[in-house]
Amino acid sequence: MDLEREGRGLLHVQGLVKDYDGRRVVEGVSFALQPGTVTAFLGPNGAGKSTTLRMICGLTRPTAGTATIAGRRFADWPNPGHVAGVLLDAAAVHPGRTGRHHLVNGAKLMRLPSSRADQVLAQVGLSDAANRRIGKYSLGMRQRLGLAHALLADPPVLILDEPINGLDPEGIRSTRQLLRGYAQRGGTVLLSSHVLSEVDQTADRIVMIGHGRVVADGPLASFAGPARTVVRTNDVPKLGAALQRAGLDVRQTGPDALSVAAPTERVSDIAFAAQVRVLGLAEEQQNLEELFFRLTGGPR
Repeated sequence: MDLEREGRGLLHVQGLVKDYDGRRVVEGVSFALQPGTVTAFLGPNGAGKSTTLRMICGLTRPTAGTATIAGRRFADWPNPGHVAGVLLDAAAVHPGRTGRHHLVNGAKLMRLPSSRADQVLAQVGLSDAANRRIGKYSLGMRQRLGLAHALLADPPVLILDEPINGLDPEGIRSTRQLLRGYAQRGGTVLLSSHVLSEVDQTADRIVMIGHGRVVADGPLASFAGPARTVVRTNDVPKLGAALQRAGLDVRQTGPDALSVAAPTERVSDIAFAAQVRVLGLAEEQQNLEELFFRLTGGPR
């Protein structure tokens, strides 16, 4: 198939709806993904994330709406694994098989050479465990095996449900690098995650869902709010008063620290003009968790 002609790497979700026993769990979810991007699909438990991903992959029939990958429903492609690599449940593997055996079987189904199994095992850092039975794998190792399976055909799209669940810090870092590299080569990544600090470092864009509806969609920076600066000083009252006279929102966050709603350059200029000694000056890290709760109505 000529994926370039049919819209390589594009994933379109339009008006997806899902009802279970008269209860609507997904309502009108729509978004479109472009090549070269990592999109984080966020939402609290029960928001409809997993149901939406299953509808995209053809595992759950939607009540209404459509989801297409490169112009067709996923199930309508003759060899779907060449169009999208999917990881929805890392536990859905035979525990008696070895990691390599599992991937060799997947390669055969996708009409790929068996050598591809060894290549993706190396890619996710599982070469040393290739001949170990999957039942002996840790949760993190099963996650990496699932990612390896998704990568077998080097597809233009990856759809991953909680791909870093159970990974140690090194595993999280290597997975982040792998996904960023994949997108830089033109791939399209859709991943769900509850590790919000990691999403902040991995995703170009977020699609947030709450109570079955999309509540936010766009570049992460567009939801970040105004810039804030953390400034440390040995004279908090004097600097705080000077910043407030300048009309800035100021919050004391420690015995010698203030959080200010302004860029670092402006805070520095005000401190210099007030002749207050500055001990430290840094851009405040945006808190994606607060954004998550604010947009989805979760607890603060």
